[in-house]
Amino acid sequence: MKVTPKKHLGQHFLIDFDISQKIADSIVLEKDNTNIMEVGPGTGALTQFLFLEDVNLIAYEIDQESIVFLSKKYPQLNLRNENVLSIDWKNVFKNQPFIVTGNFPYNISSQILFKIYENRNLVYQMVGMFQKEVAERICSGPGSKRYGILSVLLQAFYDVEYLFTVDENVFNPPPKVKSGVIKISRNKITELGCDEKLFFVVVKSIFNQRRKMIRNSLKPFIKDQIIDHPLLVKRPEQLSIDDFIIVTKLIESINNK
Repeated sequence: MKVTPKKHLGQHFLIDFDISQKIADSIVLEKDNTNIMEVGPGTGALTQFLFLEDVNLIAYEIDQESIVFLSKKYPQLNLRNENVLSIDWKNVFKNQPFIVTGNFPYNISSQILFKIYENRNLVYQMVGMFQKEVAERICSGPGSKRYGILSVLLQAFYDVEYLFTVDENVFNPPPKVKSGVIKISRNKITELGCDEKLFFVVVKSIFNQRRKMIRNSLKPFIKDQIIDHPLLVKRPEQLSIDDFIIVTKLIESINNK
């Protein structure tokens, strides 16, 4: 049976199994936890290297052709025909920690990362393929033009690593851009010491107006109050994660007056 790549689903099937093997080999399982969630297995290029006896694998796929294909090829696979963005991730492994992996469709890759951030207390590792630009953005630090919302949010709770670049010609159909495989591993930080919901809003608000000084981006929060702080005259890409935490605490103090 042949599975036709669907443009509206952002499908680019990986046809180089050496790369699939490299992605699978980059995953480090904990001794007492072998839960892996694969997003968008497609024709199973990566699935074949994850579907092992000592791995508790659950794969999420919304393409019906792929569902039929995978069901025949891997009849024992725990395959779920659901949108991974719409489900409650706490229910996937019954509130147990897990790893996320996949050759992520470009059109939902950022949403998957936000979902990982939301479930940071469950997702202890992610190894996945993204559009190269997105992969580089996640791994960028202060001072880089690529440094942005996801860089700050994910690096606050994860160690990030750019693993390798993937050329266009190893996919069917070939995408118009290169891809990048990254790995993020949960760090030891359990809380930021500030209101984390506010932290999220502050980071998004500041980067959504990245050409402005921080002071101007935060006007909805500080309103007419006059605040003198050296961070407020900087621009978003100049702030470290610790700086964003300081700014969040600054807004908290204003709101609590």
